[in-house]
Amino acid sequence: MVFGFVIEFPAKTQRRYAEITTEGIKYAGSKLKLLPHVLCLAQKVKPQTVFDGFSGTTRVSQAFAHAGYRVIANDIAVWSKVFGDCYLMSPFPREHYKDLIDHLNALPGKEGWFTKHYGGCTGSSKRLKKPWQKHNTLKLDAIREEIERLSLSPNEKAVALTSLILAMDRVDNTMGHFASYLSEWSPRSYGCMELKVPKLVAKTREHEIHQADIFDIVSTIDADLAYYDPPYGSNNDKMPPSRVRYAAYYHVWTSICLFDQPKLFGKATRRADTTDGLSASVFEEFRKAESGRFIVVEAIERLLRETKCRHIILSYSSGGRATAAELNEVIRSAGKLVEVIEVDYRRNVMGGMRWTNEWVREAEQANREFLFLIEKDFPQRRKEAKKDY
Repeated sequence: MVFGFVIEFPAKTQRRYAEITTEGIKYAGSKLKLLPHVLCLAQKVKPQTVFDGFSGTTRVSQAFAHAGYRVIANDIAVWSKVFGDCYLMSPFPREHYKDLIDHLNALPGKEGWFTKHYGGCTGSSKRLKKPWQKHNTLKLDAIREEIERLSLSPNEKAVALTSLILAMDRVDNTMGHFASYLSEWSPRSYGCMELKVPKLVAKTREHEIHQADIFDIVSTIDADLAYYDPPYGSNNDKMPPSRVRYAAYYHVWTSICLFDQPKLFGKATRRADTTDGLSASVFEEFRKAESGRFIVVEAIERLLRETKCRHIILSYSSGGRATAAELNEVIRSAGKLVEVIEVDYRRNVMGGMRWTNEWVREAEQANREFLFLIEKDFPQRRKEAKKDY
C-alpha cells in the first residue's frame, strides 16, 4: 500500500519529460524508471544548475541536460567520466563522428588482451564462464587498439569509447555486471557487436564533468540543486561484502577506458585494484563506527552537511544499510524535508506522502524506493531569521 496521494503534474510537463530519452549500459543501480519523477521534483525548485554527485551511467545527468539545466556531473569511476564527456561535452553534432564509427566497424578482428581474458568459445563443453564470445572480443581488441593509435581529440575519443562500451554491452553474457558470468551463453551473446554513434545531448549549456571522490569536491560545487544516488550495500547481515559491488561490478569498462592491461584475479578475472580493501565505498559499508552508528549513516549525514546547494534530491532504497528512522533523522538534521515520493515499479505508481514522517512507517514494511526533496538549513540563514524575528 502507498500512503498519501498520487502527485499530479501538468499534462504538458508529463509529456515533455516522457519524451526525454537517455542512453546507457545495463546497470545494477539504474534509476532509469525514476527519471520522470526526479525531473518533476527538480522543476518544483526551478534550479539553473544541477549537481549530479554520483553520475554513474550519466542517465540522470543526460536527462537534466535534455530538460534544459546546466549540469555538473561527478563520479569516481573513469568510465562514468568518459560517458559524461561523450554525452554532455561534445562540441559537434552526431554526424561529425559517423566516419570515425564506420572506420572502427570496418576493422577486422584480432587476437589481443581482451580476447585472452574475456573471450570464450561456444564449442567447449567445459569452458570457463566468460562475459563475451570470442568473435566479439576479437573486434573489441582491434577497435580498442585503433582508438589508441588514431590521433583523436578528447571528445572524439570519449565518443568512440562510449560507442565501444555500448556495443559490447549489447552482446554480453552477464546479468548486467562483471562480478560473475552466465553458465550458458545468453541469446544476445551470439550477435555481432556493432558500434553506433551515441545519442549526444545538444550542447546548449556549459556543463562540467568531474572524476573525484564526492567528499573531495562537494564543498566546492556552486549549484542550485544536488541530486544524490550513492551506492549502498544491502541491509542483509548475511551479505556484508556487498560493499564491493560498485567498483567490482564494472571493472571491464574501466579496463576498456584505461587500456592498461592490469593484473587480474579470481574466477571473474577482476582488476586487482578492485579488491575490497582498495575500492570499497564508504556508502556501501556494513560496519558500525566507534559512535555505534553505521558508517554509511554518518557518510550520508556528512554529505548532506557539506553540500552547499540550497536543495537536494536524495534517492535511497529501504533495502540499504541505513534504517528508515536513522535516515529520517539525518535528513532532518540537514534541513527541511519538503517532499517525499515513492515509486512502486510493480504498479507504476508514484505516491506522495501526506505527512513527511509517513515514509518511515512505509519503508519498514517492504523494500521501497524513495526520493527526498530537502531544503538545506544553512547556519547563516538561521542567524538572519532570528535577527529578523
